[in-house]
Amino acid sequence: MTLPKGYGSSQSSKNRSFNDWWTTVPDDLRQKARRGDEANKPLLNQINYVLLHLHLSGKHDSKPSHNELKDWLHSGQVDVLRMNSKK
Repeated sequence: MTLPKGYGSSQSSKNRSFNDWWTTVPDDLRQKARRGDEANKPLLNQINYVLLHLHLSGKHDSKPSHNELKDWLHSGQVDVLRMNSKK
């Protein structure tokens, strides 16, 4: 049985920031995921799009760990949902 990436790793290890990880993603995939939305914070759905394509292409080492994803969400580096204010 294969354990999930990051399983059993210590919490004291330094997680990469979203921007550190984002620079490791291939340019064409970054552009497809964020086209037209570069001015805003990344959305979780955009990250999922990239993760799916990395998974399907077999680049499992390029994917962030569970702790890194959790840190990005809890620290506000990535938005889960973007709401437009009503005018």
